[in-house]
Amino acid sequence: MEITGHLDKMRVQPGEPLTYQMVLDEHLVDLNQYLGKAITITWTGAIKCCHCGRSTNKSFNQGYCYPCFTKLAQCDSCMMSPEKCHFHMGTCREPQWAEKICFNDHIVYLANSSGIKVGITRMKNMPSRWLDQGASQALPIARVANRRLSGLIEDTLRKQVADKTSWQAMLKTEAPAVDLEATRDALREQFSAELAAIELDAGPGSVSWLGSETVRQFNYPVLQYPTKVVSHNLDKTPVVSGVLLGIKGQYLMLDTGVINLRKYTSYAVTFSA
Repeated sequence: MEITGHLDKMRVQPGEPLTYQMVLDEHLVDLNQYLGKAITITWTGAIKCCHCGRSTNKSFNQGYCYPCFTKLAQCDSCMMSPEKCHFHMGTCREPQWAEKICFNDHIVYLANSSGIKVGITRMKNMPSRWLDQGASQALPIARVANRRLSGLIEDTLRKQVADKTSWQAMLKTEAPAVDLEATRDALREQFSAELAAIELDAGPGSVSWLGSETVRQFNYPVLQYPTKVVSHNLDKTPVVSGVLLGIKGQYLMLDTGVINLRKYTSYAVTFSA
């Protein structure tokens, strides 16, 4: 088979193991069926901005052309560091967009991918946010009123736990199980004063602590983990081939190396198997 289209992040469906689909424009390729088989991904040399659709020589922020990257609120630094939100200062790039995206309920969570980490996500993005990070366990710990507030709590907790995933470690093995509930309780106790101050400043009802949530578990379709993680780069080598040994996060694990498909959002590629 052979299909050509512009890449978007893979879709993931619940299952034991999870099931993955590669997105190529309107085409969806069921990837689990190719585990243990040879596949090839060939970049045609074209990139189309995921927002405006114009052709671009380089992708910024996973799929945007440079003009969109510089003007869109969704590409602002506060999307990566929400505690730096500047909406209240009147300097948001797109206030109407922010009102729809940033001013709704967000979840602060703990996850285990390459070890325990703290993160945030919009409620609608559970569990896809955890699966994109290759988390084997996840636990929501707080529900808050807006994105900036979730960022302030995350910024406090990351003084003790990481806020990023080590993708190399995540791809080398299944993360050993950890007690996320005990970690949640310990963090709330350790930072009780700081968290109380954040909640007081935000106002009554702005933070709901989720003490009764249970840990989610995820099983990825992996036949074999690599002993050494070598990353493919379509910009340098536009043809990537190998036997598909596993899928985790947004990575394909081949016997020739790994490739992060989300990094190449908006690239026009041909998938063949």
